[in-house]
Amino acid sequence: MNETLKGFTKKIGYEFKNKNLLNTALTHCSFSKDNNERLEYLGDATLGLIIAEILFEKFPLQSEGVLTRFRANLVKRKTLATLARSLELGECLKLGTGELKAGGWRRDSILSNALEAVIGALYLDSDYAVCRNFVSSLYQELLNELSVDNFNKDPKTELQEYLQARKLQLPVYKIIEEVGEAHERLFTIECQIEGLENMAIAQGRNKRGAEQSAAQKALELLQASN
Repeated sequence: MNETLKGFTKKIGYEFKNKNLLNTALTHCSFSKDNNERLEYLGDATLGLIIAEILFEKFPLQSEGVLTRFRANLVKRKTLATLARSLELGECLKLGTGELKAGGWRRDSILSNALEAVIGALYLDSDYAVCRNFVSSLYQELLNELSVDNFNKDPKTELQEYLQARKLQLPVYKIIEEVGEAHERLFTIECQIEGLENMAIAQGRNKRGAEQSAAQKALELLQASN
């Protein structure tokens, strides 16, 4: 094991019994067919469960909606990438020539996926309790700062403030489709933002709900692109 990898295992506080698992977790698909995509899948599910469990215990009086928003914020790409950088994970990644030239070790998507893969690998190499302790330690500062007061704004308000702070045009909500009987309509709405490449589309049983969901998607897309 090279010095960089030794430093990484020291940072995460765990020594892998099966070094191949860690090696695979840090291998991007551009480098080899034996890469971290499957471990990323497992790590994503494991992380979601652990964070959900921690939030369930930490906020016993909060509703499902609040807990869901907390979890979404904690496991989103930008948050994971920030945590990966704190572990200097990018320095350990195995990337193909193209990704190396493009600075792939700095990219949020690659860093977040790799961190999920490491969590998946750690789970397989140890057990749920060890993996939970690692995630809890990794998220300790973010969890300590988490409060309901930080999440009292709805997605449309958050999106509007995000755009206004950057002197960007406000979003336009367009109904793409409206189907179903009057008592059970289903609205499909797009949140249109100038310069946003990907489409932010969502559905809801009422127009307001669909707009809020579309705004949330648009906000996540904007944050991910930055």
